[in-house]
Amino acid sequence: MVDTVQLEAAAFRRLLRHLNEQRPDVQNIDLMILAGFCRNCLADWYREAAAEAGLAMDKEQAREAIYGMPFAEWKASHQAEATPEQLAAFEAARQRHG
Repeated sequence: MVDTVQLEAAAFRRLLRHLNEQRPDVQNIDLMILAGFCRNCLADWYREAAAEAGLAMDKEQAREAIYGMPFAEWKASHQAEATPEQLAAFEAARQRHG
């Protein structure tokens, strides 16, 4: 029988595939503006879950698990400089949502 954890893990893997394979063009800043989290947040949550399970994991290891490659490589291939409009929208969202 499939348990909830297996379903959640499958959904999480699909989310990562969607963000990293189908939509690498979606910038982290846009995710932050619209949803209040980004790939880096997912990596932080992943690292925190590892720590709660007693597993040592640093920031770069967690980011590689989320991005599917070293963060620096992903950033060089997919991350654009934030525009002034994105920065303004990010600041407005941050002030609205704390």
